[in-house]
Order: sequence, then C-alpha cells, then structure tokens
Amino acid sequence: MSAPVLIIQTGDPNETLKSSYGTYACHIKRAAGLADEQTDIVKVCEGQPLKPPSAYRAVFITGSPAMVTDKEDWSERTADWLREAADEDMPMFGICYGHQLLTHAFGGEVGYNPAGRAAGTMHVEMLDCCRGERLLQEMPMRFPAHMLHMQVVLTPPKDAIVLARSPMDQHHMLKHAENIYSTQFHPEFSSDFVRAHLSYYAEIYRGSGIDAMALYEQVSDTTQAASLLQRFLQLHARH
Repeated sequence: MSAPVLIIQTGDPNETLKSSYGTYACHIKRAAGLADEQTDIVKVCEGQPLKPPSAYRAVFITGSPAMVTDKEDWSERTADWLREAADEDMPMFGICYGHQLLTHAFGGEVGYNPAGRAAGTMHVEMLDCCRGERLLQEMPMRFPAHMLHMQVVLTPPKDAIVLARSPMDQHHMLKHAENIYSTQFHPEFSSDFVRAHLSYYAEIYRGSGIDAMALYEQVSDTTQAASLLQRFLQLHARH
C-alpha cells in the first residue's frame, strides 16, 4: 500500500456543526475522494505530533477558528514542519488557516482583512498567469467558492505566485512552489454546511454588520472549486 495522505487538522467547527457534518479533516477527506485507510489525520491543534514528511505522499492543511497571528505553540511547530516538508519537496495544499499558515511559514504576512469579514459564496477570479497552470486548466476564469474567514494573506511570500483574487482579497490563491498551493476559499465545504454555519452564527454576524440570512439565500453550488482537491492529488501526490 502506498503512503497515506496527511491531513493536518488545525481546528474544528463547533460541536453542533461537527455532529451533523463532521470535522474539518473529514470535509477534506470527502472532497478529495480519500478513504479512511488512505489518510492520516493529525490534530496538531490538540498537540498531536507529526511524523517526518517522508511518511506521506501529500499533505492537506485544514481551516480553523484559530488565528495564525496568535502564533500559538502548536501552530508555530506546524509552521516549522511545513518548512521542513517544503525542503523535502512534499506536495501540499493549504485551505484558509492552512493558506495563511503556509504564507506565514514561508515569510509572508497574515492579518485581519482590511475589507472585513467574508462569509458565504463569492466569485473568485483567476489571473492571466493561470492559463498555463495544470491544476487550473479545467477551471473557468471566474468561479463561485465558499468563504468563511476574518484573516487573509496581506503580503504573499516573495517566491509565491498569486493565482486568483476575490472582491475582498487580492491574494485568494497562491502557488508557493511547483507542488505547493493554498486557497483562502474552502473547496472542501458543501453548500449545506455553509448554510448551516451562517444560520448558526447569524446573531454573531449581525453584530459585525453582516446579514447572514441574506448570504444564506445566496449560497450556491461550488463543484468547480471542489474539484481542485482531487485534481491536486492526481497531479502532484507521490506514488
């Protein structure tokens, strides 16, 4: 059997949402088409240790309710591991917190989004540099994707290529190396989960001046964005 795909779990939804829709790692596993025996889920947010990068064929990094700028011990240890994995040419794909953590690990800047909190389904626009990018060859230049975040990449690492932007974020997808990518949007989330999140946190969003139920009505299918995880494995995972 080939080596497993590592899912670095950096957080989870609340217990109500988790009981109905699963952990963030489970969302990625489903979207990537991975079976239980093909994955190794490590809850770094709970202090679980990571094996050496050579133990895996590819890596996904989940989203989290935590903030990269808090520089918690487990997060900084994970950033160290990501740098080591990059040095060993490990294929990696970071999502939301994972997108920000890869940026932080590689010398970029992360912080609260000057445009405010993002939630619901928005359109992501790919840049002209994507036209020769194999991972994105089957994607339209503009596609819907799910957003749930407060922090963003403010300054990408010096070697990163910006692949896509959104109305609220100019650095929505990055290519850090030939086999290392990250997205601020959530290709792994289902529309049902995003609606449930918006409904559950409607009062909190209202306190930030956001009409969550209006966003609820605008949530749409994001099949194109979801396809990125399986395509990443097909193109880049070690055999």
